[in-house]
Amino acid sequence: MSAPSTPATPSTADVVVVGAGPTGLSLAALLGARGLDVVVLERHHEPYPLPRAVHLDDEVYRLLHEVGVGEEFAAVTRPAAGLRLLDERHRPLATFSRTDPLPSGLPQANMFDQPDLERLLRANVKRFPSVELVGGVEVGAVQHGAADVMVTGVRDGRPLSVRAAYVVGCDGANSVVREAVGADWVDLGFEQRWLVVDVRTDVELDAWEGVHQVCDRHRAGTYMRIGADRYRWEFEMLDGETVADLSARPALRGLLAPWAADVPDERLDVVRCVEYTFRARAADRWREGRVLLAGDAAHTTPPFIGQGLCAGQRDAANLAWKVADAVRLDAVAAAPGAGPAGELARGRAERLLSSYEAERRPHAVAIIGKAVRLGQIMTGGGRAATVLRRWVLPRAGSSGTVVRAVLDSRSPALVAGPLVERSAPKSLRGGLLPLVPVTGPDGAPVLVDRVLGDAPVVLALPGVDEARVRLDGARGWRLDPAAGDGERALAAWIASGGADWVRVDPDRVVRRAGRGG
Repeated sequence: MSAPSTPATPSTADVVVVGAGPTGLSLAALLGARGLDVVVLERHHEPYPLPRAVHLDDEVYRLLHEVGVGEEFAAVTRPAAGLRLLDERHRPLATFSRTDPLPSGLPQANMFDQPDLERLLRANVKRFPSVELVGGVEVGAVQHGAADVMVTGVRDGRPLSVRAAYVVGCDGANSVVREAVGADWVDLGFEQRWLVVDVRTDVELDAWEGVHQVCDRHRAGTYMRIGADRYRWEFEMLDGETVADLSARPALRGLLAPWAADVPDERLDVVRCVEYTFRARAADRWREGRVLLAGDAAHTTPPFIGQGLCAGQRDAANLAWKVADAVRLDAVAAAPGAGPAGELARGRAERLLSSYEAERRPHAVAIIGKAVRLGQIMTGGGRAATVLRRWVLPRAGSSGTVVRAVLDSRSPALVAGPLVERSAPKSLRGGLLPLVPVTGPDGAPVLVDRVLGDAPVVLALPGVDEARVRLDGARGWRLDPAAGDGERALAAWIASGGADWVRVDPDRVVRRAGRGG
């Protein structure tokens, strides 16, 4: 019997996504849900089997619901209890515990195994008939055109080419697409070699159920429980040390001893022991014409606040609706006899696509800077810094203000720019609409995103004259505080920002807000 033939790769698409990691798969699903023809080109036929990212926050968990895997993700994730800072002898300096649940019910810190998430995302894109995931592809070149882009390469040894309206490079730190954009890395001031150790064991480790950060100037370290039988350690590597040195059983057991000294060797299954160089970098440009970058192709961060994967997911959410609108506007502009309407459509598409880097790059750089600063505070400096940490950190752990700041999972608001209007109240503009349960169409409670859908929405307080609110293509929703806690909470949030209406775009970002119209 002959082997089954390999399905043909589509030769055209609205969007080609290069890379089937979490960023690329989430972007493909968001585009597929909007009806676009999407081809995802990926080097591997199956999900990469080894663990990498292990944390995401509630804002990104929210996005996973939007993508379509939120409920399934709940079965493979484990909430983290918070952060504990330890000195060089593993004595607690400060503990920041998460206790208050969010109104959405989503934990603020979620631990998981990246291959589990990628399997969910791969299965999810199959729900969209307009999305095609093509494995075994080595992309060789991305060639710009005035109205489209040609992607060429090799699929399982055979030539491949796909022509698309837009190409998005989600192909990691060594991105081929970044070269096509002509982007260079901008160094943001951090580079360290770390040993990453993933272990599976059926022994219940007797350790606090949160992230442990060892603040040791000689060798910083991190410990976290990922799942029922999965654990992750990260250790700073010293000059001259190699993975071979540290992964040898005696050395490795010495590193793990503070947590697993009593666990026999045969009960510790070392899944992976590898060196990573943690860097803080951002590409100096994220777009060239119809080619864009997202995820690690556009930025890389040290892991101290667990935002590497999160940043890529935020890129996908920001970019998906803009590319979908740009495809629609291109069709308007290309229609016979489009005239002035065509010029307006082209201008709108350009404004949308330009807003992606204008919004996302400052946000990503701010998050990377926070990770660098936190890493330096917890692990940097000499003897004087060690003494200072012993004095300052315990006091920080007892300060309610500091605890709230450390545990606050909200990401910074987007800066004012092409779409985020400066006239909106500062406390509202560029931030996310709160995720709260509201009453759904059938009377049952659902998260507000299910009601919003994938179009812009203007939410207004009772008493606002709808005729004075510029909807500009958005759907109007007059909130009714009597309808339940969710609408009451949204109304109170809008009023607390000094506004009586907000415009929320499909990525749930408030880009306009004001009073009276």
